[in-house]
Amino acid sequence: MTPLAREAGDPLAPAAPAKVDAAGPPGPSGPSGPFIDLGPTAAPTLSPSPLLQAVAPAATKWLPTGKGRWIYLPQATEGGNVAGIVAKAKATGLTYLWVRMGSAWDGFNVVPFLNNLLPAAHAAGVKVVGWDFPKLEPIEADVARALAMIGHTTPSGDRIDAFSADIETRAEGTRLTADAARAYGAALRAGVGDGYPLIATVPRPSKQRSFFPYGDVTASYDAIAPMVYWLNRQPDTDVAGAIRDLAQFGKPIFPIGQAYDGSPEGGGKGVPPPDELRRFMAAAKSAGATSLSFWSWQHANEPAWAAIGAYAELAAAEVLGTVVIAPDRPGA
Repeated sequence: MTPLAREAGDPLAPAAPAKVDAAGPPGPSGPSGPFIDLGPTAAPTLSPSPLLQAVAPAATKWLPTGKGRWIYLPQATEGGNVAGIVAKAKATGLTYLWVRMGSAWDGFNVVPFLNNLLPAAHAAGVKVVGWDFPKLEPIEADVARALAMIGHTTPSGDRIDAFSADIETRAEGTRLTADAARAYGAALRAGVGDGYPLIATVPRPSKQRSFFPYGDVTASYDAIAPMVYWLNRQPDTDVAGAIRDLAQFGKPIFPIGQAYDGSPEGGGKGVPPPDELRRFMAAAKSAGATSLSFWSWQHANEPAWAAIGAYAELAAAEVLGTVVIAPDRPGA
């Protein structure tokens, strides 16, 4: 289960959400009611997006490198104080932030926060990846919302630097099928063009997720960010295994580590100790990752912040284009 689904009942930053499904978001144990097998989903027919010109391909494609942190609830992140967020990001050596922009259940709902954060982060040299939680039903609504997020321009003229779709399993409320995931990714890519950086956020590959259609989910994206929450396992073997298993898709892999209390999901009590965070980072770098991040800003304690801040082995220089992770990596 992902932290997003686990905290679906938390209040969100006030904003005017887009109109969404009448059904509510999944709760801590997943959505209410049975799942319905949707069967094959045809790719939606979309007319050229009016936002296409706003997100026209850049001369070079930026992809994350170095260390990042995930922002879930703005008001729970340094109290929503943008100056405090940027200052702590710089003090910790973060090069980019992942910012939750909304979901199929509550729309695009962080415009005031983005309008303040983006110019401040960019002025400090910190990039911002916006992320969304699509339901994959209806696909057209998910794509339209994503394009609105990507095309949003602040009064200062700033936009997010990349976009990530958090593609979950049916246990988290996503109407996941291989066809639906591929159609969503293809429509999203068609809307932004080849030059815009798209990152697929996915669960860590495991025997329990053999049903997850990784190839279809990631086909239209430039990079993959697996959620490597080791819980009661080992951080180094989990991240090395994730990179090994996803390398077949020939894309950069940016693992997401656990900096939250995983005990409600069967993990040890409390935020993982600094040694585990260091082992995660060292193993990710050894396996070829040029970037990694942690879920999440609001859940980490001070020892976790200190351990992440002290780790300076990942280069902070920007990565342009595509880096391919070699497939033969040791792992669990």
